[in-house]
Amino acid sequence: MDILIVVDMQTDFVDGALGTAEAVAIVPKVTARVEEAPGRGEKVLFTRDTHEEDYLDTQEGRKLPVPHCIRGTEGWEIVPALRDLADAPIDKPTFASALLGQRLKDIDAETPIGKVTLIGLCTDICVISNALLIKGFLPEAEVAVDASCCAGVTPESHKTALAAMKMCQITVENGE
Repeated sequence: MDILIVVDMQTDFVDGALGTAEAVAIVPKVTARVEEAPGRGEKVLFTRDTHEEDYLDTQEGRKLPVPHCIRGTEGWEIVPALRDLADAPIDKPTFASALLGQRLKDIDAETPIGKVTLIGLCTDICVISNALLIKGFLPEAEVAVDASCCAGVTPESHKTALAAMKMCQITVENGE
């Protein structure tokens, strides 16, 4: 079995509080990739960055004092183009999701996972964090990132994250 992970394709990361032109540009590519997943035999899982009203009082909030992805707000929602495709997103309070790792490990125990591909936002924060976490939970599965369906905080940090993932034996597909 293969898995496609769609990381944090939320309004605040696309055209909201922390949005970028690069994030807006990947929405059609991500949507097409998710729509292709069943034909590729992939199970699709979405993650959703989730903060509470006290975000600015958290360690992350003190280091990045921009309220974003506050539970229940429009910015927290999956972008409209993907919303109907996102069945039960995995809410994660931080960059990497231990719940996602455990869910993948449970799936792997039932039906071995051959490959996990990550797409979404941000390459240099949540995509890389979850890719490395998945390598820890599933050391024998191939972990890949489709670079054409990811965007970083900046184009430079996107490229740096892709290079770091390559060094950690994560396959980078469609890279620059």
